[in-house]
Amino acid sequence: MTARREEEGPAVVPARATQVGDVPERWSWTEPSVWTARMLTALEEGVKGGQWFSLIDKVYSLRNLEASFRKVKARKGSAGVDHQTVEAYEANLAGNLERLSAKLREGRYQPQAVRRVWIPKPGKKEKRPLGIPTVRDRVVQGALLHVLEPIFEKDFAEHSYGFRPGRGCKDALRKVSRLLEAGHVWVVDADIKSYFDTIPHEMLMERIGRKVSDGRVLELIESFLNQDVMESAKAWTPEEGTPQGAVMSPLLANIYLDPLDHLMEEAGYEMVRYADDFVILCRSQAEAEEALARVRDWMDQAGLKLHPEKTRIVDARERGGFDFLGYHFERGYRWPSRKSEKKLKDAIRRKTRRANGLSLIAIIAELNPLLRGWYEYFKHSYKTTFGRLDGWMRMRLRSILRKRRHGRGRGRGADHQRWPNAFFAEHGLFCLLTAYAQASQSSRR
Repeated sequence: MTARREEEGPAVVPARATQVGDVPERWSWTEPSVWTARMLTALEEGVKGGQWFSLIDKVYSLRNLEASFRKVKARKGSAGVDHQTVEAYEANLAGNLERLSAKLREGRYQPQAVRRVWIPKPGKKEKRPLGIPTVRDRVVQGALLHVLEPIFEKDFAEHSYGFRPGRGCKDALRKVSRLLEAGHVWVVDADIKSYFDTIPHEMLMERIGRKVSDGRVLELIESFLNQDVMESAKAWTPEEGTPQGAVMSPLLANIYLDPLDHLMEEAGYEMVRYADDFVILCRSQAEAEEALARVRDWMDQAGLKLHPEKTRIVDARERGGFDFLGYHFERGYRWPSRKSEKKLKDAIRRKTRRANGLSLIAIIAELNPLLRGWYEYFKHSYKTTFGRLDGWMRMRLRSILRKRRHGRGRGRGADHQRWPNAFFAEHGLFCLLTAYAQASQSSRR
Protein backbone atom coordinates (compact mmCIF):
# COMPACT_ATOMS: atom_id res chain seq x y z
CA MET A 1 0.00 0.00 0.00
CA THR A 2 1.52 3.34 -1.00
CA ALA A 3 1.67 6.34 1.30
CA ARG A 4 -1.20 8.77 0.89
CA ARG A 5 -0.63 12.41 0.03
CA GLU A 6 -0.60 14.84 2.92
CA GLU A 7 -1.97 17.89 1.08
CA GLU A 8 -5.31 17.98 2.93
CA GLY A 9 -4.07 19.63 6.13
CA PRO A 10 -2.55 16.51 7.76
CA ALA A 11 -2.63 16.02 11.51
CA VAL A 12 1.14 15.89 12.00
CA VAL A 13 2.07 15.10 15.59
CA PRO A 14 5.27 16.78 16.86
CA ALA A 15 8.08 14.25 17.26
CA ARG A 16 9.03 15.76 20.62
CA ALA A 17 5.62 16.70 21.96
CA THR A 18 5.71 17.38 25.69
CA GLN A 19 3.21 16.69 28.42
CA VAL A 20 0.92 19.71 28.84
CA GLY A 21 -1.56 19.87 31.73
CA ASP A 22 -3.42 16.90 33.13
CA VAL A 23 -4.24 13.81 31.07
CA PRO A 24 -8.04 13.37 30.84
CA GLU A 25 -9.16 10.50 33.07
CA ARG A 26 -10.64 8.49 30.21
CA TRP A 27 -7.19 8.30 28.59
CA SER A 28 -5.20 7.42 31.71
CA TRP A 29 -4.57 3.94 30.27
CA THR A 30 -2.74 5.18 27.16
CA GLU A 31 1.01 4.70 26.78
CA PRO A 32 2.64 7.96 27.98
CA SER A 33 5.71 7.47 25.80
CA VAL A 34 3.36 7.89 22.82
CA TRP A 35 0.29 9.82 23.90
CA THR A 36 1.32 13.15 25.34
CA ALA A 37 -1.27 15.59 26.67
CA ARG A 38 -0.98 17.54 23.40
CA MET A 39 -1.81 14.44 21.36
CA LEU A 40 -4.68 13.54 23.67
CA THR A 41 -6.09 17.04 23.25
CA ALA A 42 -5.99 16.53 19.48
CA LEU A 43 -7.69 13.18 19.96
CA GLU A 44 -10.46 14.73 22.06
CA GLU A 45 -11.04 17.70 19.78
CA GLY A 46 -10.67 15.73 16.54
CA VAL A 47 -8.14 16.10 13.76
CA LYS A 48 -8.80 17.60 10.36
CA GLY A 49 -10.56 15.13 8.09
CA GLY A 50 -10.65 12.61 10.93
CA GLN A 51 -7.36 11.08 9.75
CA TRP A 52 -4.01 10.78 11.48
CA PHE A 53 -0.73 11.22 9.60
CA SER A 54 2.93 10.89 10.63
CA LEU A 55 2.58 8.12 13.21
CA ILE A 56 5.40 5.76 12.25
CA ASP A 57 7.96 7.65 14.34
CA LYS A 58 5.81 6.98 17.40
CA VAL A 59 5.88 3.26 16.59
CA TYR A 60 9.66 2.95 16.32
CA SER A 61 10.58 5.19 19.26
CA LEU A 62 12.79 3.31 21.70
CA ARG A 63 10.65 4.30 24.68
CA ASN A 64 7.57 2.83 23.02
CA LEU A 65 9.41 -0.37 22.07
CA GLU A 66 10.71 -0.69 25.64
CA ALA A 67 7.20 -0.24 27.05
CA SER A 68 5.90 -2.86 24.63
CA PHE A 69 8.60 -5.34 25.62
CA ARG A 70 7.68 -4.99 29.30
CA LYS A 71 4.13 -6.10 28.47
CA VAL A 72 5.38 -8.97 26.29
CA LYS A 73 7.56 -10.13 29.18
CA ALA A 74 4.66 -9.89 31.65
CA ARG A 75 2.52 -12.20 29.49
CA LYS A 76 5.21 -14.92 29.58
CA GLY A 77 4.42 -16.20 26.10
CA SER A 78 6.13 -19.02 24.22
CA ALA A 79 8.84 -18.69 21.61
CA GLY A 80 7.94 -18.29 17.96
CA VAL A 81 9.39 -19.96 14.86
CA ASP A 82 12.89 -18.62 15.65
CA HIS A 83 12.83 -20.46 19.03
CA GLN A 84 13.93 -17.26 20.79
CA THR A 85 12.40 -16.95 24.25
CA VAL A 86 11.51 -13.73 26.04
CA GLU A 87 14.46 -14.32 28.38
CA ALA A 88 16.89 -14.73 25.48
CA TYR A 89 15.60 -11.56 23.83
CA GLU A 90 15.98 -9.65 27.09
CA ALA A 91 19.60 -10.79 27.50
CA ASN A 92 20.58 -8.18 24.89
CA LEU A 93 17.50 -5.98 25.14
CA ALA A 94 19.13 -2.63 24.36
CA GLY A 95 20.84 -3.95 21.24
CA ASN A 96 17.78 -5.84 20.05
CA LEU A 97 15.49 -2.82 20.44
CA GLU A 98 17.95 -0.47 18.77
CA ARG A 99 18.20 -2.78 15.74
CA LEU A 100 14.42 -3.17 15.69
CA SER A 101 13.92 0.60 15.83
CA ALA A 102 16.40 1.13 12.99
CA LYS A 103 14.70 -1.44 10.77
CA LEU A 104 11.30 0.16 11.35
CA ARG A 105 12.67 3.65 10.77
CA GLU A 106 14.41 2.63 7.54
CA GLY A 107 11.53 0.52 6.23
CA ARG A 108 13.53 -2.73 6.37
CA TYR A 109 11.42 -4.53 8.96
CA GLN A 110 9.60 -7.68 7.87
CA PRO A 111 7.71 -9.91 10.32
CA GLN A 112 8.63 -13.58 10.57
CA ALA A 113 6.20 -16.45 10.17
CA VAL A 114 3.64 -17.17 12.89
CA ARG A 115 3.90 -20.55 14.62
CA ARG A 116 0.48 -22.18 14.61
CA VAL A 117 -0.64 -24.55 17.35
CA TRP A 118 -4.05 -26.08 18.02
CA ILE A 119 -5.65 -25.87 21.45
CA PRO A 120 -8.80 -27.62 22.71
CA LYS A 121 -12.10 -25.76 22.78
CA PRO A 122 -13.76 -25.99 26.21
CA GLY A 123 -16.41 -28.70 26.19
CA LYS A 124 -15.68 -29.80 22.63
CA LYS A 125 -13.60 -32.37 20.80
CA GLU A 126 -12.61 -29.90 18.10
CA LYS A 127 -9.68 -27.51 18.49
CA ARG A 128 -9.08 -23.89 17.56
CA PRO A 129 -5.94 -22.43 15.96
CA LEU A 130 -3.63 -20.17 17.92
CA GLY A 131 -0.90 -18.12 16.28
CA ILE A 132 2.34 -17.47 18.17
CA PRO A 133 4.45 -14.66 16.66
CA THR A 134 8.12 -14.29 17.52
CA VAL A 135 9.05 -12.16 20.52
CA ARG A 136 10.41 -9.49 18.19
CA ASP A 137 7.14 -9.32 16.25
CA ARG A 138 5.10 -9.22 19.45
CA VAL A 139 7.14 -6.19 20.56
CA VAL A 140 6.42 -4.38 17.28
CA GLN A 141 2.74 -5.24 17.38
CA GLY A 142 2.53 -3.98 20.95
CA ALA A 143 4.20 -0.70 19.98
CA LEU A 144 1.80 -0.38 17.05
CA LEU A 145 -1.14 -1.09 19.36
CA HIS A 146 0.00 1.71 21.71
CA VAL A 147 -0.24 4.14 18.80
CA LEU A 148 -3.46 2.97 17.15
CA GLU A 149 -5.74 1.86 19.98
CA PRO A 150 -6.72 5.33 21.29
CA ILE A 151 -7.51 6.54 17.77
CA PHE A 152 -10.15 3.85 17.31
CA GLU A 153 -11.21 3.53 20.94
CA LYS A 154 -12.48 7.10 20.87
CA ASP A 155 -15.41 6.18 18.60
CA PHE A 156 -16.13 2.55 19.49
CA ALA A 157 -19.77 1.86 20.41
CA GLU A 158 -20.87 1.84 24.04
CA HIS A 159 -22.19 -1.72 23.89
CA SER A 160 -18.85 -3.21 22.79
CA TYR A 161 -16.98 -4.69 25.77
CA GLY A 162 -14.35 -7.10 24.48
CA PHE A 163 -10.63 -6.28 24.74
CA ARG A 164 -11.21 -2.63 25.51
CA PRO A 165 -9.54 -0.56 28.26
CA GLY A 166 -11.57 -0.39 31.45
CA ARG A 167 -14.15 -2.87 30.22
CA GLY A 168 -14.62 -6.58 30.59
CA CYS A 169 -16.88 -9.61 30.70
CA LYS A 170 -18.57 -8.59 33.95
CA ASP A 171 -19.64 -5.25 32.48
CA ALA A 172 -21.21 -7.03 29.53
CA LEU A 173 -22.95 -9.55 31.82
CA ARG A 174 -24.36 -6.79 34.00
CA LYS A 175 -25.77 -5.10 30.90
CA VAL A 176 -27.44 -8.32 29.76
CA SER A 177 -28.97 -8.86 33.21
CA ARG A 178 -30.37 -5.31 33.32
CA LEU A 179 -31.92 -5.69 29.88
CA LEU A 180 -33.53 -9.02 30.77
CA GLU A 181 -34.96 -7.53 33.96
CA ALA A 182 -36.33 -4.62 31.92
CA GLY A 183 -38.31 -6.99 29.69
CA HIS A 184 -35.93 -7.52 26.75
CA VAL A 185 -36.47 -11.28 26.88
CA TRP A 186 -36.42 -12.17 23.18
CA VAL A 187 -32.77 -12.77 22.42
CA VAL A 188 -30.85 -13.04 19.17
CA ASP A 189 -28.06 -15.41 20.16
CA ALA A 190 -25.54 -14.90 17.35
CA ASP A 191 -22.35 -16.73 16.41
CA ILE A 192 -20.02 -15.63 13.61
CA LYS A 193 -18.55 -18.65 11.89
CA SER A 194 -14.71 -18.68 12.18
CA TYR A 195 -14.68 -14.91 12.59
CA PHE A 196 -10.99 -14.30 13.29
CA ASP A 197 -9.99 -16.55 10.39
CA THR A 198 -12.33 -15.01 7.80
CA ILE A 199 -12.01 -11.20 8.17
CA PRO A 200 -11.43 -9.89 4.61
CA HIS A 201 -8.09 -8.08 4.49
CA GLU A 202 -9.01 -5.51 1.87
CA MET A 203 -12.16 -4.34 3.65
CA LEU A 204 -10.38 -4.32 7.00
CA MET A 205 -7.60 -2.12 5.62
CA GLU A 206 -10.19 0.20 4.08
CA ARG A 207 -11.76 0.71 7.52
CA ILE A 208 -8.41 1.33 9.16
CA GLY A 209 -7.55 3.81 6.38
CA ARG A 210 -10.55 5.97 7.27
CA LYS A 211 -8.68 7.12 10.37
CA VAL A 212 -5.01 6.35 9.68
CA SER A 213 -3.32 7.89 6.65
CA ASP A 214 0.31 7.18 7.44
CA GLY A 215 1.23 4.93 4.56
CA ARG A 216 4.11 3.27 6.39
CA VAL A 217 1.87 2.35 9.33
CA LEU A 218 -0.71 0.92 6.94
CA GLU A 219 2.01 -1.11 5.22
CA LEU A 220 3.14 -2.40 8.60
CA ILE A 221 -0.38 -3.55 9.47
CA GLU A 222 -0.69 -5.28 6.09
CA SER A 223 2.61 -7.05 6.64
CA PHE A 224 1.21 -8.59 9.82
CA LEU A 225 -2.01 -9.63 8.08
CA ASN A 226 0.05 -11.32 5.37
CA GLN A 227 2.50 -13.06 7.69
CA ASP A 228 3.26 -16.62 6.72
CA VAL A 229 1.86 -19.28 9.01
CA MET A 230 4.19 -22.14 9.94
CA GLU A 231 2.30 -25.36 10.59
CA SER A 232 3.71 -28.90 10.59
CA ALA A 233 7.01 -27.58 9.15
CA LYS A 234 5.19 -26.03 6.18
CA ALA A 235 4.59 -22.33 5.58
CA TRP A 236 1.53 -20.83 3.91
CA THR A 237 0.23 -17.29 3.47
CA PRO A 238 -3.31 -16.49 4.69
CA GLU A 239 -5.55 -14.56 2.30
CA GLU A 240 -7.97 -13.50 5.03
CA GLY A 241 -8.32 -13.33 8.80
CA THR A 242 -6.16 -12.21 11.72
CA PRO A 243 -4.22 -14.83 13.68
CA GLN A 244 -5.69 -15.49 17.14
CA GLY A 245 -2.91 -14.95 19.62
CA ALA A 246 -1.42 -11.93 17.85
CA VAL A 247 -1.19 -8.74 19.93
CA MET A 248 -3.02 -6.68 17.30
CA SER A 249 -5.75 -9.21 16.59
CA PRO A 250 -8.37 -8.08 19.16
CA LEU A 251 -8.18 -4.44 18.06
CA LEU A 252 -8.43 -5.36 14.38
CA ALA A 253 -11.43 -7.60 15.14
CA ASN A 254 -13.16 -4.75 16.97
CA ILE A 255 -12.42 -2.32 14.15
CA TYR A 256 -14.06 -4.62 11.62
CA LEU A 257 -17.25 -5.13 13.65
CA ASP A 258 -17.54 -1.48 14.69
CA PRO A 259 -19.86 -0.55 11.77
CA LEU A 260 -22.25 -3.32 12.85
CA ASP A 261 -22.22 -1.94 16.39
CA HIS A 262 -23.22 1.51 15.18
CA LEU A 263 -25.80 0.12 12.75
CA MET A 264 -27.56 -1.69 15.60
CA GLU A 265 -27.25 1.33 17.88
CA GLU A 266 -28.74 3.72 15.31
CA ALA A 267 -31.60 1.30 14.65
CA GLY A 268 -32.41 1.26 18.39
CA TYR A 269 -31.51 -2.36 19.13
CA GLU A 270 -30.04 -3.38 22.48
CA MET A 271 -26.91 -5.23 21.46
CA VAL A 272 -24.17 -6.46 23.81
CA ARG A 273 -20.95 -7.58 22.15
CA TYR A 274 -17.74 -9.08 23.48
CA ALA A 275 -15.31 -9.56 20.57
CA ASP A 276 -17.11 -11.90 18.13
CA ASP A 277 -19.64 -13.08 20.73
CA PHE A 278 -22.79 -10.98 20.85
CA VAL A 279 -26.48 -11.02 21.72
CA ILE A 280 -29.30 -8.64 20.80
CA LEU A 281 -32.04 -8.35 23.42
CA CYS A 282 -35.51 -7.39 22.19
CA ARG A 283 -39.00 -6.89 23.61
CA SER A 284 -40.80 -9.08 21.06
CA GLN A 285 -40.20 -11.98 18.72
CA ALA A 286 -40.93 -9.75 15.72
CA GLU A 287 -38.28 -7.25 16.83
CA ALA A 288 -35.76 -10.07 17.30
CA GLU A 289 -36.48 -11.47 13.83
CA GLU A 290 -36.06 -8.03 12.31
CA ALA A 291 -32.76 -7.51 14.15
CA LEU A 292 -31.43 -10.88 13.00
CA ALA A 293 -32.39 -10.07 9.40
CA ARG A 294 -30.41 -6.82 9.60
CA VAL A 295 -27.40 -8.64 11.03
CA ARG A 296 -27.54 -11.25 8.25
CA ASP A 297 -27.63 -8.52 5.59
CA TRP A 298 -24.66 -6.76 7.15
CA MET A 299 -22.68 -10.01 7.43
CA ASP A 300 -23.26 -10.76 3.74
CA GLN A 301 -21.94 -7.34 2.76
CA ALA A 302 -18.97 -7.68 5.12
CA GLY A 303 -17.91 -11.08 3.76
CA LEU A 304 -18.77 -12.91 6.99
CA LYS A 305 -21.21 -15.69 7.85
CA LEU A 306 -23.38 -16.44 10.84
CA HIS A 307 -23.12 -20.02 12.05
CA PRO A 308 -26.33 -21.69 10.80
CA GLU A 309 -26.67 -24.03 13.80
CA LYS A 310 -25.47 -21.77 16.61
CA THR A 311 -27.37 -18.61 15.63
CA ARG A 312 -30.95 -18.57 16.88
CA ILE A 313 -33.74 -16.59 18.52
CA VAL A 314 -34.77 -17.64 22.03
CA ASP A 315 -37.32 -16.59 24.60
CA ALA A 316 -35.29 -16.26 27.79
CA ARG A 317 -38.43 -16.90 29.87
CA GLU A 318 -38.67 -20.45 28.55
CA ARG A 319 -36.61 -23.57 29.13
CA GLY A 320 -33.48 -23.65 27.00
CA GLY A 321 -32.31 -20.07 27.44
CA PHE A 322 -28.98 -18.95 26.02
CA ASP A 323 -25.28 -18.89 26.90
CA PHE A 324 -23.17 -15.74 26.98
CA LEU A 325 -19.62 -15.29 28.27
CA GLY A 326 -19.63 -18.48 30.30
CA TYR A 327 -23.05 -17.99 31.91
CA HIS A 328 -26.36 -19.62 31.03
CA PHE A 329 -29.43 -17.34 31.22
CA GLU A 330 -32.87 -18.89 31.63
CA ARG A 331 -36.22 -18.05 33.26
CA GLY A 332 -34.89 -15.12 35.26
CA TYR A 333 -31.85 -16.96 36.60
CA ARG A 334 -28.29 -17.51 35.53
CA TRP A 335 -25.71 -20.17 36.25
CA PRO A 336 -22.49 -21.49 34.68
CA SER A 337 -22.95 -22.87 31.19
CA ARG A 338 -22.27 -26.55 30.58
CA LYS A 339 -18.95 -25.62 28.94
CA SER A 340 -17.93 -23.53 31.96
CA GLU A 341 -18.82 -26.27 34.43
CA LYS A 342 -17.04 -28.91 32.37
CA LYS A 343 -13.94 -26.71 32.15
CA LEU A 344 -13.89 -26.38 35.95
CA LYS A 345 -14.42 -30.10 36.51
CA ASP A 346 -11.68 -30.98 34.02
CA ALA A 347 -9.26 -28.68 35.86
CA ILE A 348 -10.22 -30.24 39.21
CA ARG A 349 -9.85 -33.77 37.80
CA ARG A 350 -6.28 -33.00 36.74
CA LYS A 351 -5.43 -31.98 40.31
CA THR A 352 -7.33 -34.79 42.07
CA ARG A 353 -6.30 -38.02 40.37
CA ARG A 354 -6.62 -40.96 42.76
CA ALA A 355 -2.96 -41.84 42.32
CA ASN A 356 -1.99 -38.31 43.35
CA GLY A 357 1.13 -38.57 45.51
CA LEU A 358 0.71 -35.20 47.21
CA SER A 359 -0.59 -34.74 50.74
CA LEU A 360 -4.18 -33.63 51.18
CA ILE A 361 -2.94 -30.21 52.37
CA ALA A 362 -0.85 -29.82 49.18
CA ILE A 363 -3.77 -30.87 46.94
CA ILE A 364 -6.07 -28.37 48.63
CA ALA A 365 -3.40 -25.66 48.28
CA GLU A 366 -3.45 -26.28 44.51
CA LEU A 367 -7.24 -26.36 44.32
CA ASN A 368 -8.01 -23.21 46.29
CA PRO A 369 -6.66 -20.58 43.85
CA LEU A 370 -8.63 -22.27 41.05
CA LEU A 371 -11.81 -22.34 43.14
CA ARG A 372 -11.48 -18.75 44.34
CA GLY A 373 -10.94 -17.47 40.80
CA TRP A 374 -13.87 -19.46 39.47
CA TYR A 375 -16.15 -18.29 42.26
CA GLU A 376 -15.20 -14.65 41.74
CA TYR A 377 -16.46 -14.86 38.15
CA PHE A 378 -19.51 -17.06 38.74
CA LYS A 379 -20.60 -15.77 42.17
CA HIS A 380 -23.81 -14.34 40.70
CA SER A 381 -25.05 -17.79 39.74
CA TYR A 382 -28.22 -19.35 41.16
CA LYS A 383 -27.43 -20.63 44.67
CA THR A 384 -27.93 -24.36 43.97
CA THR A 385 -24.88 -24.24 41.70
CA PHE A 386 -22.41 -24.04 44.55
CA GLY A 387 -23.52 -26.82 46.89
CA ARG A 388 -23.69 -29.28 44.01
CA LEU A 389 -20.14 -28.49 42.85
CA ASP A 390 -18.82 -28.53 46.41
CA GLY A 391 -20.23 -32.04 46.86
CA TRP A 392 -18.67 -33.26 43.63
CA MET A 393 -15.30 -31.78 44.57
CA ARG A 394 -15.31 -33.38 48.03
CA MET A 395 -16.22 -36.70 46.37
CA ARG A 396 -12.99 -36.43 44.35
CA LEU A 397 -10.97 -35.86 47.51
CA ARG A 398 -12.70 -38.70 49.38
CA SER A 399 -11.85 -40.98 46.45
CA ILE A 400 -8.16 -40.17 46.92
CA LEU A 401 -8.34 -40.87 50.64
CA ARG A 402 -10.35 -44.04 50.01
CA LYS A 403 -7.67 -45.36 47.64
CA ARG A 404 -4.98 -44.64 50.22
CA ARG A 405 -6.88 -46.97 52.57
CA HIS A 406 -6.77 -49.59 49.77
CA GLY A 407 -10.41 -49.03 48.84
CA ARG A 408 -11.78 -48.97 45.31
CA GLY A 409 -14.08 -46.64 43.42
CA ARG A 410 -15.48 -43.28 44.36
CA GLY A 411 -15.76 -41.92 47.85
CA ARG A 412 -19.22 -42.92 49.12
CA GLY A 413 -21.17 -44.48 51.98
CA ALA A 414 -19.16 -44.58 55.19
CA ASP A 415 -16.56 -42.27 53.63
CA HIS A 416 -18.92 -39.37 54.38
CA GLN A 417 -18.75 -40.21 58.08
CA ARG A 418 -15.03 -40.93 58.04
CA TRP A 419 -14.26 -37.65 56.23
CA PRO A 420 -17.24 -35.33 56.75
CA ASN A 421 -17.56 -31.91 55.18
CA ALA A 422 -16.14 -30.33 58.32
CA PHE A 423 -12.96 -32.40 57.87
CA PHE A 424 -12.20 -30.66 54.56
CA ALA A 425 -13.13 -27.27 55.99
CA GLU A 426 -10.63 -27.83 58.82
CA HIS A 427 -7.98 -28.59 56.19
CA GLY A 428 -8.68 -25.24 54.52
CA LEU A 429 -10.64 -26.31 51.41
CA PHE A 430 -12.37 -23.32 49.82
CA CYS A 431 -16.13 -23.86 49.92
CA LEU A 432 -18.17 -22.26 47.15
CA LEU A 433 -21.44 -22.41 49.07
CA THR A 434 -19.91 -20.85 52.19
CA ALA A 435 -18.45 -18.02 50.08
CA TYR A 436 -21.86 -17.48 48.48
CA ALA A 437 -23.64 -17.44 51.85
CA GLN A 438 -21.15 -14.96 53.30
CA ALA A 439 -21.48 -12.67 50.26
CA SER A 440 -25.28 -12.84 50.45
CA GLN A 441 -25.25 -11.99 54.15
CA SER A 442 -22.93 -9.02 53.55
CA SER A 443 -25.15 -7.68 50.75
CA ARG A 444 -28.24 -7.87 52.99
CA ARG A 445 -26.44 -5.87 55.66
